[in-house]
Amino acid sequence: MHELLQLRGETVATAESLTGGQLAALLTAVPGASRSYVGGVVSYATSVKIEVLGVPAELVESHGVISAPCASAMAARVAAVTGAVWGLATTGVAGPDPQEGHPPGTVYVGIAGPEGPTAVRLELSGERAEIQAATCREALGLLTGQLGKR
Repeated sequence: MHELLQLRGETVATAESLTGGQLAALLTAVPGASRSYVGGVVSYATSVKIEVLGVPAELVESHGVISAPCASAMAARVAAVTGAVWGLATTGVAGPDPQEGHPPGTVYVGIAGPEGPTAVRLELSGERAEIQAATCREALGLLTGQLGKR
């Protein structure tokens, strides 16, 4: 994935909620990652999603933070804030308790790129750490898939 980004002169940034920085850690574990990964925001609190990333408060009020619109907005906003070509975002419930009426394992991965933002809903199972790890794998797979289409 980094090789594809670097060949194209493109960059990626992350906005993470339930993964708490794990996605950024995976992206930066690769030597030379600084040529394609520009940075990220761990927006665990709703206020950080709104005040730092710039996700519209009205969107959060209407749809909640565990939603496709929020994941899409997080991805688009982190790309805009960092100047990255691609934004990748995670939001959802890792557990153990439900949030916003959603059970653990309800996850949205947002991706924003040259063709605009979108989000994918995941229904994951397992313990908290398993849900977080699976979310990271799915997010990286989504980005790799989008890069392969271009």
